[in-house]
Amino acid sequence: MNNKLNTMYFSPTGTTKKIVSAIGKKISAKIDGEMIINNIDFTLPEVRKEAVFFAREDIVIIGVPVYAGRVPNILLKYLNSIKGNGALAISVVVYGNRDYDDALIELKDILELNGFTVIAGGAFIGEHSFSRILAKNRPDKKDMAIVSDFADQIYSKLTTQNKIQSIVVRGNNPYRKHYMPKNEDGIPVDIRKVTPKTNSNCIDCKLCVNICPVGSIDYEDVSKLNGICIKCGACIKKCPTQAKYFDDKDYLRHKYELEVNLTRRREPELFL
Repeated sequence: MNNKLNTMYFSPTGTTKKIVSAIGKKISAKIDGEMIINNIDFTLPEVRKEAVFFAREDIVIIGVPVYAGRVPNILLKYLNSIKGNGALAISVVVYGNRDYDDALIELKDILELNGFTVIAGGAFIGEHSFSRILAKNRPDKKDMAIVSDFADQIYSKLTTQNKIQSIVVRGNNPYRKHYMPKNEDGIPVDIRKVTPKTNSNCIDCKLCVNICPVGSIDYEDVSKLNGICIKCGACIKKCPTQAKYFDDKDYLRHKYELEVNLTRRREPELFL
């Protein structure tokens, strides 16, 4: 193989990174001499300002989390700016045990419109960004075994097929509307404007400022937001003193419903 291997991901809490990186490492390990992996972590906003171009010889493993059943809106401009130029792509989405809805087909469509040939796709499960209970500690050992097998199948496809075809994945086109939670009366509620609060545990370490994927947390006063919140969970799950939290009743009701109603273990879905 003379291809160049690339990994790309948006991963505020690390679950998407874990899966994409594992696929890349396994494919690299199967290649004589272990191919060097070019990695692009586009979680932070500054990285998404940089243009990215690939060539026909490239293989790109790209992963994003699923937000409300779709590719996160905040990423669409960046993803649509990536130029494939005939490169091969593996599309990966990671969701919190509810459903990935149309996120995988949406990511595949974006990549193909940008000049990639999508030769494999996978929908994997990671601990939900809202919760420490829902899909707790996933991807786990069982998930990672499936990730390893997925990488083996991709490698086999790359090395045994003369003409590699684009895949078909599960999903609708036109895409379904974004998933919306409902209140106790069954009326859809919009939690997009809900923002995290900060309690007295805060030691002003600025970690939340540095890891916010939309750059919204104010440096001078970390209890303030200067922009949107995408509910990625990074500032809450990574805070060393558990100083960040949500108190919005609609958000908390939705979180509770997810944790109570979605206990059945979902399994990864692979497309090759």
